[in-house]
Amino acid sequence: MINGQAIINARRLSSAFSTASVACDHMRDWILGTPKGTWVSMGVYSDGSYGIQPSLIYSFPITCKKGEWSIVQGLKIDEFSREKMHAVERELIEKIIMAYSAMKRWLNQ
Repeated sequence: MINGQAIINARRLSSAFSTASVACDHMRDWILGTPKGTWVSMGVYSDGSYGIQPSLIYSFPITCKKGEWSIVQGLKIDEFSREKMHAVERELIEKIIMAYSAMKRWLNQ
């Protein structure tokens, strides 16, 4: 796994600058569109693509055009990658359950 310090060392930039740069790249792709024949990864609402639970916000391969995004369909996913994708999905669901549980406790105080 790549950590923040590794990024700082590789790019010779602060993590805040790296984060800002990535945010700008993301917005550029979303608003101006991805170059034809390419895609980027973005966290968007799942429509069930690649077997990921619908409505979960998950990072998918995305193309953008005129401020609209679409999940790229049909990419081949090997078994190792599929297992990792579903592990992330389970972790996200667990965090959602924990957040709802904490919110429920807070509301019932």
